[in-house]
Amino acid sequence: MSVELVNKNDHQGVKVITRKSEDFGDNVMLTQTFPLEFRHLQPHYPILFQKVRDTDRFIAVALFGFEEGENLFLEDSGWGASYVPLMIQRQPFQIGFQNKEDGVERVLHIDMSSPRVSTSEGSNLFSDHGEPTEFLDYMASALETIHLWAEQGDDFDKVLSGYDLLEPVTFDITLETGRQAQMLGFYTINEDVLAKLSGEALGELNEKGYLMPIYMAIGSLGNIKKLILLKSKREALED
Repeated sequence: MSVELVNKNDHQGVKVITRKSEDFGDNVMLTQTFPLEFRHLQPHYPILFQKVRDTDRFIAVALFGFEEGENLFLEDSGWGASYVPLMIQRQPFQIGFQNKEDGVERVLHIDMSSPRVSTSEGSNLFSDHGEPTEFLDYMASALETIHLWAEQGDDFDKVLSGYDLLEPVTFDITLETGRQAQMLGFYTINEDVLAKLSGEALGELNEKGYLMPIYMAIGSLGNIKKLILLKSKREALED
């Protein structure tokens, strides 16, 4: 990885390829997401939770496939859903931090080793006059949104854990071919515990803006069937 602070002097001729493809590392099984993004995700992806290794923390994830390196939304024409999660959109950019006299400033970095970085095709970072393009402004805005969403997401998982609302889940998958598999290592909302929460607890969740994302995560589980269908179709084409 070769991460650099984005600036017009070093990146005047740099372009970023935005199309989605396995060639650019988009063949991922899942990506991290945040409660404020659930509204956009729910129509397309199952929203689950994973425990962060060696901690008591959880993160929310959008699921794209059933095994490592499998993204069932990748098609020859690109991404097969109308909304692409921001953690996928933001590649190859990331947030950096720069010390200032009056504090710490968030800045935009780019991974120059990414296969998305090009000098011959893609979206320009800067105009011929050295001004940031609309594309670069959008990416900076997306990274700022991710930063703010992540702050809320940290509290969200603490609240869910505090109310014992997360439970481990096992998915038994049967494809149209008859092949069966199990998917382990994920958590989902415990609906029995949710139903028994006091009015005070529900009021706190609602006041924090967490009640709606909780129900969106529950509702998104119907998309597991969509993934099974996509995988069945893919395996049928490979046979």
